Amino acid sequence: MSWVQQQLQDLSAAWRDDVHPAGEQRMCLLQVLTSTTLDRLAGHKLKFKCEIFQKGGAFKFRGAFNSVQQLSPEQAEKGVVTHSSGNHAAALALAAQLRGIPAYIVVPNNAPACKLAAVKEYGGSLILCEPTMAAREATAAKVAGETGATFVPPYDYGPVIAGQGTIGLELLQQVPELDVVVVPVSGGGMLSGITLAAKALKPGIVVIAAEPCGSNDAADVAASKRAGQLVTDLPKPVTIADGLQARLGQHTWPVVRDLVDGVVAISDAEIVAAMQLLFERMKLVVEPSGAAGLAAVLSKDFAAELAKARAHTAARAAGSDTAAAAAAAGSQLAGDGSHDQQQQQLNVGVILCGGNLDFKDFWKLDNWQPAH
Repeated sequence: MSWVQQQLQDLSAAWRDDVHPAGEQRMCLLQVLTSTTLDRLAGHKLKFKCEIFQKGGAFKFRGAFNSVQQLSPEQAEKGVVTHSSGNHAAALALAAQLRGIPAYIVVPNNAPACKLAAVKEYGGSLILCEPTMAAREATAAKVAGETGATFVPPYDYGPVIAGQGTIGLELLQQVPELDVVVVPVSGGGMLSGITLAAKALKPGIVVIAAEPCGSNDAADVAASKRAGQLVTDLPKPVTIADGLQARLGQHTWPVVRDLVDGVVAISDAEIVAAMQLLFERMKLVVEPSGAAGLAAVLSKDFAAELAKARAHTAARAAGSDTAAAAAAAGSQLAGDGSHDQQQQQLNVGVILCGGNLDFKDFWKLDNWQPAH
C-alpha cells in the first residue's frame, strides 16, 4: 500500500472518530462565509473556510487533537512534546489538556506574545529556545529524552496530516460544487491533508498553494514545484507570515509534488492588503499566515497559475499527464484573455487558517482620537 493510500485511510478514520465524537472534546464544525465585495474583486465566487474560529484559533488543533487521541494509555501518561512558532504549540497544549496529559512545548523566543500566552493558558510547559530550526529540534529531543514524552511534529507526521485533512472533507461536504481550493503552505501538513482529502472526494478539483516569498525571495515550495525536486538551499523567508516559514518534509513533499496543481507566491504587501479587506469587509480578524490564501487569489499571478493548474488537472484526468501537454495548454489559456475558461466564474475555497493576531499596542486609548 502506498503512503498516499495509507493517508487516505487515516483521513477517513480522523473524520469518523475525531471530528464527531460525543462530548466536549469534539472539534468545531466551522462555517463557510462569503462576501459579495471580495467575489467582485477576485472575479470568482469565494468560499471562506474559517479556521480562525477553530479551538485554539487556528487549524492546527485538528492535527494535534488527532495525534493526542491516537496515543496509547502508556504513551499518554508520559505526555507529548513539540516545537512550534506558535499555533501548533497552543493546539497541542490544548489537545493534551483535554485528555489530561502533560504537554512540553518548545517555542522560539521571538514567537508572538499572544501565542505564548495561549500555550500557558492551556496548561503547557513552555520552554523557550533560539529561533533556529536546529535549536528547536535539539531542545525538543532533549525534553523527550528526559521525560519520555511522545514527539508530535508540527506538520510532517501522519496523524497531524490526517487531522488537517478533515478541513478538506468538511469543505467539500459544505460546498460540493467547489472547483478550486487555495491553501496556505509552509511545512505542508495542512496542504497535504486537504489535497489528499479533496482529490479523493473530487479528483477534478484544483488545489493551489499560497506561499509568502518574503523580502528575500525565498519561496521554496514554488521553486521545488518548478524543479520537480525538493529545493533545500533557499533561506527561510523573511516575512510577516511567521507561521509560514517551515520547510516541506519527507511525507508532505511527495503529496505536494504529485497532487498539488500550482503555487502562487505572494508578497507581504499583498498579505497586509488581504488582512485589511477581511477586517473591513468581513469583520474577520486574520493573522498574516491566515490571510495568505486570499492574498494569492487577489494576486496578479493567480489567473495565469489557475489556468495552468486547470490544464494540468484536465490532462491528468484524460490520461495524458505530461508536463509538456499541461504546460502547452496552460500557456494557451493564460495568454488568451478571451478564452471561455478565463472568463468563467469558479467556486474557489479559501482557507483562512489562523486568527491569532498580536495587536500589541493597538488597544491603547492613546492610539484613538475622539470624533468632533
